[in-house]
Amino acid sequence: MSQATDRLAAIAARRAAGERCGIASICSAHPLVIEAALRHGKARETDVLIEATCNQVNHEGGYTGMTPADFRRFVETIAGKVGFSLDRLVLGGDHLGPNPWKHLPAPEAMARASRMVDAYAEAGFTKVHLDASMGCAGEGAAPPDATIAARAAELAEVAEAAVERVGGTKPVYVIGTEVPVPGGALEAMDHLAVTTPEAARETVRIHRDAFSRRGLDRAFSRTLGVVVQPGVEFGNAEVITYQPDRAQALAGTLRDLPQFVFEAHSTDYQPASALTALVDDGFAILKVGPWLTFALREALYGLSHIADILAPDPAREGLPAAMERVMLAAPGNWKNYYHGSEAEQRIERHFSYSDRIRYYWPAPAAQHATDALLQALGDRDIPLPLISQYLGRLDGAVANGSVAPKAGALLIASVAKVLDIYASATS
Repeated sequence: MSQATDRLAAIAARRAAGERCGIASICSAHPLVIEAALRHGKARETDVLIEATCNQVNHEGGYTGMTPADFRRFVETIAGKVGFSLDRLVLGGDHLGPNPWKHLPAPEAMARASRMVDAYAEAGFTKVHLDASMGCAGEGAAPPDATIAARAAELAEVAEAAVERVGGTKPVYVIGTEVPVPGGALEAMDHLAVTTPEAARETVRIHRDAFSRRGLDRAFSRTLGVVVQPGVEFGNAEVITYQPDRAQALAGTLRDLPQFVFEAHSTDYQPASALTALVDDGFAILKVGPWLTFALREALYGLSHIADILAPDPAREGLPAAMERVMLAAPGNWKNYYHGSEAEQRIERHFSYSDRIRYYWPAPAAQHATDALLQALGDRDIPLPLISQYLGRLDGAVANGSVAPKAGALLIASVAKVLDIYASATS
């Protein structure tokens, strides 16, 4: 992974030298999404950046049940299956900080965050997004910017010590104080403020000072990205599209910060033209996650309808019905995010852009229902008219022979279609 990390570390210098460059950051723990990303990278001979979030994967297991070392083995196993070279893989840790423990007092939350960062660095993750932007118990929504920077430097010191202890590639860092909520906005979006140039410069300054106070100047020299708000976001049923004119002044600050590019979060569901404009303006790292599992869910539900036609079985529960049962039995991952009437919440559980359903695919009942669906379809060729009816976005690719009309291939292709948009925008 060191070669790909070196290429990522050079992205700001390449851009400052006039090269147009960028990379998509794949934020997902779903095995089919990761497989699709690695197959996509192999076909294009490009690096693949895969990131795990602090809630998904941490030293305590996260909601996936995986530690960072587990997640690395998980990804590398899939890479071996598809023949993807590890020299083209970068593993990153996203939002690494006290977020999973923010209900605790800051000292305890930061102690747990430190153990998590140590586990990520020890496992060989070489892109580290330091995110202490959330308040802990008694602190309100967010601490002062100086506190955020000081905590980020504290975590960087842990990462540096871990790599020194175990060896391996030194990580590159991403910093920020104006960090969008992971996974999309929680409420309806009636306004969205773009980060000001002054705030971006101040973020760099206070982090540089905080790192320096801990003797981490060399670590700060490997800081390549700043998370800012370019004016993009998505909610349950809405997407705020990038408007370059609103971010013109922010983009201009990179002329004075040649060490850095911007990292844009919540870029899911942006049109291709908007993603291209983001990269043009220096938002060289584009985070995407829910859009990938949203596309996968679309394909799975389409295949469920197809299975009802090709392999009808009254004893087999349809996938949408099975997932509704799973989500109602364990509402913790959606009940605070979806509001309105019962009918409106039902629609959001399955079709929301925030895609909270993604938390439920690892559940045993969900895996059983998915396995039953794929077994029912088997390796048969699915007739093109049914693909047109239920998987319309893929019928052209099937018709021209670039995608096989089989269930497994169609699932991978549904994710790859989104990845194609990012590949075009970042190339």
